[in-house]
Amino acid sequence: MRTKIKMCGLTRPEDIQAANEIMPEYIGFVFALKSSRYVSPETARVLKRLLSPEILAVGVFVREAPEVIAGLLNAGVIDMAQLHGGEPEEEIRRLRELTEKPVIKAFRIESGRDIDLAQASSADYVLLDSGSGGTGTAFDWNLTQHAERPYFLAGGLTPENAARAVDLLHPYGVDVSSGIETDGKKDKRKMAAFAAAVRKEEQ
Repeated sequence: MRTKIKMCGLTRPEDIQAANEIMPEYIGFVFALKSSRYVSPETARVLKRLLSPEILAVGVFVREAPEVIAGLLNAGVIDMAQLHGGEPEEEIRRLRELTEKPVIKAFRIESGRDIDLAQASSADYVLLDSGSGGTGTAFDWNLTQHAERPYFLAGGLTPENAARAVDLLHPYGVDVSSGIETDGKKDKRKMAAFAAAVRKEEQ
């Protein structure tokens, strides 16, 4: 199965244009206020209109109220939600009551126990990361050998190591943010190189 590509933290129309040319399966809008990649719901709405309908937009949230997340999902501003703040299972259940859209739950991987927590999550998808997201550092990939459910791999991925990650781990998807940036902004050349590396590995 082809590894999905998620390019996270898009903030500008030119980022969307690049994505439309490269065609990752997913892009991400970060709604966490403390992030340097934060976009407002209004900006996300404008950017979503520019996005190819074949690409799914994921909203990344940190401890946001389920009602706010569901509102953006049900309004079509985003297609999926990603919970990145250690949210409990109750919040996923609450989201299920408010929307039918899919949920990704991110887990910070520091030990085998974290893998077990990800395995048990009721989320539609899980994402294994090294930290709070967008840090550019990788966790110990050896820990994923215990992962039995499909997962998005995040943390420290770049155009230089993406092919190796896919070859070694065969994740459901790879999630990249800082690895496709130059001076804190998305770099179209790095975005294209990352996608090419992932897809070359599967040819």
